[in-house]
Amino acid sequence: MKPTSRLGVFILVAPAALIYGFAVLLPFFGTIGLSFLRWDGYASPTWAGFGNYTRALSDVIFRSTFAHVGIYIVATLIVEVLLGLLLAGFVSSLRRSAFYRVALFIPVMLPMVVIAVLWQAIYNSDYGILNAILGSIGLGQWQHIWLGETRTALLSICLVSGWVFSGFYMAIFSAALNRLPNDVIESARLDGSGELKLFTKIKVPMIRQVTSIAILICITGGLQGFDLFYVLTNGGPYHTTEVPTTFMVKTVFRDGEFGYGSALAVIVSIVGLLTAYLFNTWQKRTRIEVEY
Repeated sequence: MKPTSRLGVFILVAPAALIYGFAVLLPFFGTIGLSFLRWDGYASPTWAGFGNYTRALSDVIFRSTFAHVGIYIVATLIVEVLLGLLLAGFVSSLRRSAFYRVALFIPVMLPMVVIAVLWQAIYNSDYGILNAILGSIGLGQWQHIWLGETRTALLSICLVSGWVFSGFYMAIFSAALNRLPNDVIESARLDGSGELKLFTKIKVPMIRQVTSIAILICITGGLQGFDLFYVLTNGGPYHTTEVPTTFMVKTVFRDGEFGYGSALAVIVSIVGLLTAYLFNTWQKRTRIEVEY
């Protein structure tokens, strides 16, 4: 490569590298450094060593947040990814498929706070439409304080998440299905495959790689989930919807424990990276087994 070409590449890459360094790398390493200190934001920080980490690992509430987010991820794999796949298959068979795709994608474009406030009204035990519908059709025994009971709060958040993001995954799967070669589809139809068999036996296996990416997005997005939990329940009732992100925010901005909050952030980051690595490793192994 000529010196002038190298200079041109450097000039083009340097702005993005500087922005990435200041916006991502600097805060990341700063958080790691702060995690070894005790600091309330006012007094001089003191050295804590691994004290913040040992405290985090022995914190019952913090440990429970991973169980909650695990349940949330499993539920959203069903109500987001699986439902999005089924919607993509159904919508692609309709005549006005573009209209239905746009309609199903609208919730994704709405601000999450607006969605949370809307569903707070729907779930409201006094005037919410959900309890009103259940009462009007003779299912009054199913009425609940949806966001205020330990049995229903987390499930209620999962359903809201499914309502929002199933359209997002529907768009991903629709794009993948539309790129499938028509000759394969037509050959399967000529062999007598019905639409259900065509979808489950031909189309879904052919978009397996896209499905893996969608699952990874769902898992990593679930670990970062914050908006719905914070606005709908704020971690309640009795911490049954507390997730790592809401616990971190409260630790830092409510309790003023910047060092401990940084340690929590580092632990969550490690869990997220490890989860993504394990999933990619499993996905590569299963792909090799299928090929051979």
